[in-house]
Amino acid sequence: MGVNGQQGAVPVLEGDRRGRGQPSFTLVESKLRVPWVRPGILPRQRLVERLLGAGSVPLVCVVAPAGYGKTTLLTQWGRSKGDRVGWISLDSRDNDPVVLLTYLAVALDRIEPVDPGVFRALASPGVSVLTAAVPRLASAVAAMSEPVSLVLDQVESLDDQRCLDAVAELALALPAGSQLALAARRPPALPVALLRASGQVVEVGPAELAMDDREATALLEEAGVGPSDPEVPELVKRAEGWPVGLYLAALALQAGGARPSAGAGFSGEDRFMADYLRSELLAQLPTERVAFLTRTAVLERMCGPLCDAVLAGTGSGAVLGAMEDANLLLVPLDHRRRWYRYHQLLRELLLAELERREPELIPQLHTRAAAWYEANDQPEAAIDHAKAAGDPDQVARLVSEAAPRAYASGRRDTAIWWYDWFEDQGLMERYPTIAIQGAMRHALLGQPAGAERWTAAAERAAASATPTERRTVEVWLAVLHASLCRHGIERMRADARFARERVGPGSALAGPALHLEGASYLLAGDLDRADALLAGSVAVATEDRELHAASYALAQRSLVAIRREDWDAAGGFAERALTVVRDGQLDNYVTSPLVYAVAARTALQHGDVAGARAHLARAAPLRPLLTYVYPTYAVPALLELAHAYVALDDVAGARAALRQAGDVLRLRPDLGTLPAQVQELGSRLDRVPAAAPGSSSLTTAELRLLPLLATHLSFTEIGQRLFLSKHTIKTQAISIYRKLGASSRSEAVQRVQEVGLLGS
Repeated sequence: MGVNGQQGAVPVLEGDRRGRGQPSFTLVESKLRVPWVRPGILPRQRLVERLLGAGSVPLVCVVAPAGYGKTTLLTQWGRSKGDRVGWISLDSRDNDPVVLLTYLAVALDRIEPVDPGVFRALASPGVSVLTAAVPRLASAVAAMSEPVSLVLDQVESLDDQRCLDAVAELALALPAGSQLALAARRPPALPVALLRASGQVVEVGPAELAMDDREATALLEEAGVGPSDPEVPELVKRAEGWPVGLYLAALALQAGGARPSAGAGFSGEDRFMADYLRSELLAQLPTERVAFLTRTAVLERMCGPLCDAVLAGTGSGAVLGAMEDANLLLVPLDHRRRWYRYHQLLRELLLAELERREPELIPQLHTRAAAWYEANDQPEAAIDHAKAAGDPDQVARLVSEAAPRAYASGRRDTAIWWYDWFEDQGLMERYPTIAIQGAMRHALLGQPAGAERWTAAAERAAASATPTERRTVEVWLAVLHASLCRHGIERMRADARFARERVGPGSALAGPALHLEGASYLLAGDLDRADALLAGSVAVATEDRELHAASYALAQRSLVAIRREDWDAAGGFAERALTVVRDGQLDNYVTSPLVYAVAARTALQHGDVAGARAHLARAAPLRPLLTYVYPTYAVPALLELAHAYVALDDVAGARAALRQAGDVLRLRPDLGTLPAQVQELGSRLDRVPAAAPGSSSLTTAELRLLPLLATHLSFTEIGQRLFLSKHTIKTQAISIYRKLGASSRSEAVQRVQEVGLLGS
């Protein structure tokens, strides 16, 4: 616990896990705990036995509206299965595949240690979720000494299709005996029909979850409404088996409210429940208790100090304890009874009531929650509440620090999600630092349109920056301009030098400015100046732990040595760059293709053909990142890849790399000596007879499609993911089959797996 109590956070500490894998970001501990079952909760023995009787069916789907006891059922089922059950309670922040899979990996690791490589893969920016992370996770399950079960609760929180695809792939890849159980309010977009057809799924819906008369009567008795109470038959009839409806009605009766009026049902689909909560439960409680309930409903999770901060009062811990004792649908999240949450349905009803009673207070409640979370070093929760409070200044301040860290930990979608909020709110031009960071993130992801749009916003924002922030913004903007190199290498050098001369001591921009200036000399062919500046940038980047910058500058120093035909030095720099890439989990970073390219070239120089091919296979899936948005990254990497392919007599691969380099040069022609080098190598290849195309000749469009061919998705579904027609996907797939010498999708996938083209 922190000073005021952390919500069960799991910090990443050096040596904390005795050499086992570590998550790359702080987790919320309560999400990983099987919910505590309150004494007296009615056992759903009939349903638990049905699920246990299904044996090792790989997928269990429990789907019903709120309040049908989905969580309770899976909790009781999990406890009946023993201690090899992992649990994750999902929320909106899990709509980042890396976040979702990291929670799954940690849940598995707590059952039995998993390969630390799973965590390293997930920490890599740009990791291929479907072809690298999910298979590693499935392999970790298969390697376990005994079968395991994983429960995902509140699956309706997942609206990112990539997350649902990851869950689907995991369900399909589970080894015999292991199970994945899902609880959701609505049927998730998963291949349930595919599994149903082969008897690989057991499904439980509202009809099965509805309580019969015996169970309903037992629940009411547990809630303090005796079986002889004249209200019981009417309550059982009106609730239609809906467990939470029965429970709320019992609480209302205990508080002095009336039974539901004749003819009025309150099943899970009825709006009547909100009116009933208001008139029969809240109306019977003291005013201060109602205010506590409605105002704290803005919180997903609660502890005493947090509630005190939000309510600007004291004594909240005692109130939470009393509410738990009164069985007021408060769910404890830890065994110490410090953190709680409301039952989902109750929270939704309380929020609606808060909106009706005190709408003007809602922003202030969120503002207080954001301040508490920020003070307790939980910036991501603070961002959520600052957004809900409508305070973009606080959101910008928090995101400018949190987003780069999230991206570096592999959670690029979380970072992009935060940046997108500013674009959705029309606020890009109000915050120059956010706009510059957003432009850089789009560029690193190989998204030219997004990078151009955010760069334009950054330039407009910088023009209206206040005098206090103008100096910092000008330096940031100069680094961005130098990186994009939109106006040639002379302007690139001038921008880099401008930034280098103005950065303050210890600035994070010192290394990038030095590196970009050195790169401009390398592009111009001035090897001596380039090497001196690049050596300095390696030292700064290493000291600042900017590993992607260090690996790239080392690769460029290797390139300088290759130009000088000093192959021993080139090999040394390439090896150091590879070590940084490996240690920094940078396998899929935009700067890594050049590292792999120079490693391949130096390996070939030393006769290591197998090693060179392995490096080229790692570079190939990253080619879609090499666009005109970062031309000084793209063209050198593609040119060196082409040289390596030529050395391997792979003419088709060399031509594919050069075509892509030519596409970049058409938009960014002023790149020093590079256009002439590309042209010279292309002329040499023109004199070589055409060769049969192979995997190295895949286009960037085909490389984007390749990972999805290895999934359960149909061509239509793949088209939806890539925003292309089914016809286009089929055409690209046929081209892939031809280049791989395959006659079917499964054979093509087997071929790319053999050559290591599916990324890592």
